[in-house]
Amino acid sequence: NLIKKYCPNGVVFKELGEVSTVETGSQLNKTVMFDIGKYPVLNGGVNPSGRYDKYNTEADTIAISQGGSAGYVNFVSEKFWAGAHCFVVRPVSDKIINKFIYYVLKQNQNKLQEAKLGACIPGLSKKVLLTFKIPVPPIEVQEEIVRILDTFTQLESELESELELRTKQYEYYRNSLLSFEGNKTGQVKWLPLDEVFYIKQGYTPSKANLKFWENGTLKWFRMEDIRQNGRILSDSIQHITPEAVKGNLFPADSIIMATTATIGEHALLIADSLANQQFTFLTKKANRDTELDIKFFFYYCFILGEWCRSNTNVSGFASVNMAKFKKYKIPIPPMSEQKRIVGVLDRFDSLVNDISVGLPAELSARRKQYEYYRDKLLTFKEVDCREAANRLL
Repeated sequence: NLIKKYCPNGVVFKELGEVSTVETGSQLNKTVMFDIGKYPVLNGGVNPSGRYDKYNTEADTIAISQGGSAGYVNFVSEKFWAGAHCFVVRPVSDKIINKFIYYVLKQNQNKLQEAKLGACIPGLSKKVLLTFKIPVPPIEVQEEIVRILDTFTQLESELESELELRTKQYEYYRNSLLSFEGNKTGQVKWLPLDEVFYIKQGYTPSKANLKFWENGTLKWFRMEDIRQNGRILSDSIQHITPEAVKGNLFPADSIIMATTATIGEHALLIADSLANQQFTFLTKKANRDTELDIKFFFYYCFILGEWCRSNTNVSGFASVNMAKFKKYKIPIPPMSEQKRIVGVLDRFDSLVNDISVGLPAELSARRKQYEYYRDKLLTFKEVDCREAANRLL
C-alpha cells in the first residue's frame, strides 16, 4: 500500500557514493589482537580477525569485506575496529536509512563478490562500491521494509540461538551416555580397535589415468562429502571405475575416520565404497558382529575423534599416531545398552541436524521465507530522476 501511495511508477536509483560514504579501515598489527579483547576486529573475512581494546567504528554500521571473503556484507550491532581490508559504509542523508542500505547490499552480495578483482589475492575495489546503484524509495517505504525484514531476522536469530542450545545439550548427553570410564559392573568390555576392526588406509586412484574416472559408478568419498551431505553417507560426489579398485571395495557399514589433515572427522558409510588417503577405514570383523552395533560405534567416534586430535605426529604433515590408534580401547557394553543409547542419540541428532524435521527444518523454512520476501520488497522499477522531479513539481 505504501509503494502504491508513494512510488507507484517506480523509484530513483542512485550510486552508493551519492547516498553514503565508503571508507577503508585502519591497519592493526596481529600482535596486538587477542581472543578476549573488548571489541571485534573486522577485516577481509566473514568472522572477526581477533579482538582489540579500542574501536574506530560506532555500532550499527555496515561493514563490507575488501579482501579474503571480498564482498561479504555485514551489519555490526556493536562498536568495532575496522581493519585495512574492511570497508565502512555510512549514509550521508536523512533521506535514506542505514539499515535499508544494508538490506539492499546484502541482497546483492553475490554481485559484489563476483565483482572482485585480482588473480592471486582477489579484492573488492572501492570504485565498484561507490558506483554500485541502489534503489532509493521514499523514507516511509524504507522504514516499513526495514521493520518487516528486521522481524524476519529477529525470528531467525531466536531459532539459531535455540538450535545452538539444543546442540550443546545433545553434545552433553552424548558424552555422558558414552562415558564408561570407571565402570565397575564388569558388563562393559574394553577392546583395542584392531581386535574389533580391520583397519586400512584409503587411497586416490591416479588422476592421470582416465580409465579410473570416466563414467565411474563406484563410490569414492572425500571430506567434501561429509561437508555437503553429513555424516551418514550412501553416495559420493565423485565416482571411480572398477579398474581403479585395488583388491575389494570396503563393505557397507564401515566407518571412515580422518587421520590426516582434518583430523577426527568421521562418517558412517552405508554402501560398499572407497575413500581417499585422508581417511582410515574401520570395518567390523565378522567375529565381532553380534557384540558391537555399528551405529553405537559411529556415535562413539565423536569421542575417538577428540582423542585423534590430541594424538598426532607433528613432524611434517600432521597425522594421527597410527600405532596408538590401533591399540586405542573402545567400550563394548551389552547390546541392549548399545541399542538404548543409539535410540536416545538418534532422536537428539534428528532434532539438531536433520534438515527435514525439528529446528533445522523450521530454520531452513524461515530463511527461505525471509529471502523470498526480501527479494520481493527490494525489487523496484527504476524511474528517471528528471521524470520523478517533474511529477513532484
